[in-house]
Amino acid sequence: MFKFVIFDVDGTLVDSVDLHAQAWQETFRKFGKEIPFQDIRGQIGKGGDQLIPVFFSKEELDKFGKKIEKKRDEIFQKKYLPQTKPFPKVRELFERIEHDGKRIALASSAKEDDLDHFKKILSIADLSDAETTAEDAEKSKPDPDIFLAAMKKLGDPPPQEVVVVGDTPYDAIGARQAKLKIIGVLSGGFPENQLRKEGCIEIYRDPADLLARYDESALAKGVPKIATLNSSDVNSSSRAQARTLLHRGYR
Repeated sequence: MFKFVIFDVDGTLVDSVDLHAQAWQETFRKFGKEIPFQDIRGQIGKGGDQLIPVFFSKEELDKFGKKIEKKRDEIFQKKYLPQTKPFPKVRELFERIEHDGKRIALASSAKEDDLDHFKKILSIADLSDAETTAEDAEKSKPDPDIFLAAMKKLGDPPPQEVVVVGDTPYDAIGARQAKLKIIGVLSGGFPENQLRKEGCIEIYRDPADLLARYDESALAKGVPKIATLNSSDVNSSSRAQARTLLHRGYR
């Protein structure tokens, strides 16, 4: 039975994936790169240390790599952060988990100010036992550092007592490398088959769906023998977005 739940934030609890991609696209344009939106979106879930090298050469990174990330942070915080919105039922999900006696951590590689904003709009500051930011990990996802940092802040529980909830293949890869199980959500727009491929034990539409099906989920019952999601549970918008991402983004 899981006693600790580690949540990714962007795309899992907060509707921010498109906004992050727009901020990166705008930033890259300022440094002479016109990158298609979907190509960037398929990389969201990684931190800047992992995302920028996908689109810039080593020579370019040596020349102005740090300036790229600084400019992107400025653009995101000023223009896009205020547009972020919480997914429904996140607080209620956290309350349900807390009622079960489980402890919760937020595993984010966001800047501290960004995470504070997310906690505020989600109304979950009083329900989180631990949290990480970009300062807590040397490398971002898909490396496991951020999950290992979250576990340390939870008191280093045994991995078998911990489950991650995330929306990207990079969450799943990082969790797997940290020897943790992961529940996937489709709210970030990544294809279900990619989340399963990288090791998600269950898939839900979003936090509200996980709450609605809580009693049958791994949060309540532990690791399932068989994890399924009826395709009719996924709205047409999510399916179309997932197909686009599979074609042009993450592979």
